[in-house]
Amino acid sequence: MSVPNNDKDFSGSLPKVYETLLVPLIFEPYAADLLKRLAPRSPRRVLEVAAGTGVVTRAMASALPDTTSIVATDLNQAMLDQAASGGTARPVEWRKADAQQLPFEDGSFDAVVCQFGAMFFPDKAKAFSEARRVLKPGGLYLFNVWDRLEDNEFADTVTTALASMFPEDPPRFLPRTPYGYFDRASIERDVAAGGFAAAPDVATVTARSRAQTSQAPAAAYCLGTPLRNEIEARGASRLDEATDVAAKGIAQRFGPGAVDGKIQAVVVTVEK
Repeated sequence: MSVPNNDKDFSGSLPKVYETLLVPLIFEPYAADLLKRLAPRSPRRVLEVAAGTGVVTRAMASALPDTTSIVATDLNQAMLDQAASGGTARPVEWRKADAQQLPFEDGSFDAVVCQFGAMFFPDKAKAFSEARRVLKPGGLYLFNVWDRLEDNEFADTVTTALASMFPEDPPRFLPRTPYGYFDRASIERDVAAGGFAAAPDVATVTARSRAQTSQAPAAAYCLGTPLRNEIEARGASRLDEATDVAAKGIAQRFGPGAVDGKIQAVVVTVEK
């Protein structure tokens, strides 16, 4: 499935809202999970692709030995700028790069890590092939993607709420892209098409997403992702209204005050 260019537009205020609201809401538990899988291998050189605002980068910089060099890349310079502005426990090399055409030599890294980026790759097999190319023999490719929308309750609720607001043309960014690449058989086929001979280990990891108010997750999705672009395309003045509609949907499902919803991801590990 092709990814519309607008789905990859993380510009303007999006990176800041993404980092402030979305990262603690849904990304931090999975950054810890990836680090837990990576750290025992004691890699000397790690490449991160689609690093976003750096939640995994910061975790690696804090927990991996100082002798481990970390190169963090993303296609979107605004996201990298946000990541770099937050700082890391030790120096990291930040670099703009396309996961489908990595600017690194063959066999350069002991591990390649990607958190919630593969869903955005237009040619997933090509991106996986590039990860394999830059890995040393025996190196590890580790990535995760969101499971289906229904297993990610806040995102599912926001999608349903906005469909009631725009019944003739509901925004479909969430199910189309971030929650649109979860089929295990498709993932395994793409990994194999990327040249990996070994069968990948595919695991389901469930966690909880918590916020003090229903407004926080509504704002995280409506203001901190390209869903905002879809809402504004239906009426630039309706963004606040859409966020309020999403917040009301979350409050109706999870109750007033603090909210707690299920999140679920698919984690893939494969060796070169």
